[in-house]
Amino acid sequence: MSKNAHQILEDPEFQKLKSQKDTISIILTILELVLYFGFIAIIAYNKPFLAQKLSPDAAMTIGIPIAIGVIILSWVLTGVYIYWANTSYDVMVKRVKDRVGG
Repeated sequence: MSKNAHQILEDPEFQKLKSQKDTISIILTILELVLYFGFIAIIAYNKPFLAQKLSPDAAMTIGIPIAIGVIILSWVLTGVYIYWANTSYDVMVKRVKDRVGG
C-alpha cells in the first residue's frame, strides 16, 4: 500500500522514529559540544592546569592525555550513534517503509 507524503508524516510509527532519532541526536550533540567546548574552555581559562607535568621527570603535560581523551570520547560517541542506528534505527526505518510501501 502506497501513501502520500502527508500520510507518511502523520504515521504514528514514523513519528516515533523521528522522535527517537531527534532525541539521540540531541543528546549526543550536547555531549559532544560539552566535551569539546569544555576542553577549549580549559585551554582558554586554565592553561597552567594543562601545562602541569604528569610527573616531575616527565616531558608530557596533563593536557596531552586530556586532549587524546577528548578525541577518543568523540569516537566513542560516534560509535554509540552507529550502534544505535544499525541496531534500532535501520530496523525502524525498514518497518516504516514496509508500512507505507516505500
